[in-house]
Amino acid sequence: MTRDELTAFLDREFPQIHLGGRSYFVDEVGPLSARMRMAYHERHIRPGGTISGPAMMTLADLALYVAILAHIGPVALAVTTSLNFNFLRKPEPRDLIAECRLLKLGKRLAVGDVSIYSEGSPDMVCHATGTYSIPSRP
Repeated sequence: MTRDELTAFLDREFPQIHLGGRSYFVDEVGPLSARMRMAYHERHIRPGGTISGPAMMTLADLALYVAILAHIGPVALAVTTSLNFNFLRKPEPRDLIAECRLLKLGKRLAVGDVSIYSEGSPDMVCHATGTYSIPSRP
């Protein structure tokens, strides 16, 4: 699937992620990879003035999902089976960029890792690994 096809799919199948305004954007997809952006917004801030862990978790999970669908097509019922997060440093008050790469893309399982950065900074703020279960297709 292309970037535009993935955006249309997410808009159609998961309109709830845009409640309160669009925050998540598919920047690009490539060979076994995807790049997502989460727009900086007050609704993602936790006490202490930093971007919340759940906001970064959503971005990482969504980047992994997008990378998988870019290769297998619009399989809405592909589901997360595991996610592991390491929060490395406080994100800057700006957009977050998620770089996802798939380590394995099999018939039933996909495994990938996601590196999240504050836009314009070389320092990773979060690293995630995850596994998705891919339903069998007729």
